[in-house]
Amino acid sequence: MITRRLLEAPDGRGWIFLGILAAAAIIVPCLNLFVPPTSPFHLTSATVALWGKYLCFALLALSLDLVWGYCGILSLGHGAFFALGGYAMGMYLMRQIAGRGSYAHPILPDFMMFLNWKELPWYWYGFNYFPYAALMIVLVPGLLAFVFGWFAFRSRVTGVYLSIITQALTFALMLAFFRNDFGFGGNNGLTDFYDILGFSVQAPTTRAVLFALSALALALGYLIAQMIVRSKAGKVLIAIRDAESRTRFLGYRVENYKTFVFTVSACMAGVAGALYVPQVGIINPSEFAPANSIEMVIWVAVGGRGTLIGAALGAVIVNYLKTIFTIGALAPYWLFLLGAIFVAVTIFLPKGVLGLLPRRVAREPSPSSAASAVTPTPAPSPQGGGEQVARVERPAHFAGRSSSPQPAE
Repeated sequence: MITRRLLEAPDGRGWIFLGILAAAAIIVPCLNLFVPPTSPFHLTSATVALWGKYLCFALLALSLDLVWGYCGILSLGHGAFFALGGYAMGMYLMRQIAGRGSYAHPILPDFMMFLNWKELPWYWYGFNYFPYAALMIVLVPGLLAFVFGWFAFRSRVTGVYLSIITQALTFALMLAFFRNDFGFGGNNGLTDFYDILGFSVQAPTTRAVLFALSALALALGYLIAQMIVRSKAGKVLIAIRDAESRTRFLGYRVENYKTFVFTVSACMAGVAGALYVPQVGIINPSEFAPANSIEMVIWVAVGGRGTLIGAALGAVIVNYLKTIFTIGALAPYWLFLLGAIFVAVTIFLPKGVLGLLPRRVAREPSPSSAASAVTPTPAPSPQGGGEQVARVERPAHFAGRSSSPQPAE
């Protein structure tokens, strides 16, 4: 049942997106593993890891677009969910070292030995098992988002106030994770990983597999988000975005819908963070920085808010430009360029980069169809004579009242 709904969710543009991801998941590892290094088509392991990181950011942007583009929740704290998923994966990778570190302790990671920890904290138990770590990757960000949303949305905190407290949340977590006595490596974070599931994280094969898994996770995340958006619950989410008070007056429990989509989005962000860590080789408190969460909003805006695909595309474009412009003499000017991109997109491309592509006619009524909706039709006059009066037929989405919210497309 769920599989059928997932496969029915994408539209024509979505299938193209999924096809590109499937092709990348196959072609990129092949160009890395089977093409000789002397060939111009060979991709180095560093390039594969870099583009794998871009795919993780694309999944993160997609998760943010789900809540911002379709429910109107401008979260400035999604970096926290991303980082929590990354730390869960980092804890698993640290436990895999198991006596092979500099201090050769059979249980404690090197940073705990350096900081004179005597025993492993209770919240590190179980992370030597991958199934438990995989569960925590989804559960920890999801649980935090659920608890946060439960109180925030039931208190009817909306708009800029909600954005501020989400930013405060990630800032508070950043300060906590910077502490050496918190048990997560302090300022240095978690790094120097050896292997994952018994395979070296530095091996070209492992990097290729992680890239393919990142593409698969992005595709699955898109299918889940698209399934939610195209469902009846998704129409309610759009109605909440466009007219929250009216949706509430119609009898919908707005806070429940918000909490649900916020939790799902946080779980997706946690998965993105977990795939990010083994590919870059480190996770530290700087991932909680509020500036990172603000940059994620720019990714979505550049690609196209409320499109899902556009959010993923915007993340790849912005981070590719960041890779280019943060090397060499242009590095000090990157933030100025990023701000200029955001302003330019806001003014000249309000629908983002994806808005430049042609849209299907069925998605947006043409002027002729709109005119036909208000074509006068003959109706008998009240006096019963032969005169005809014009009667305007109003489309359903212009109706003043309806039994269910009619979200704008």
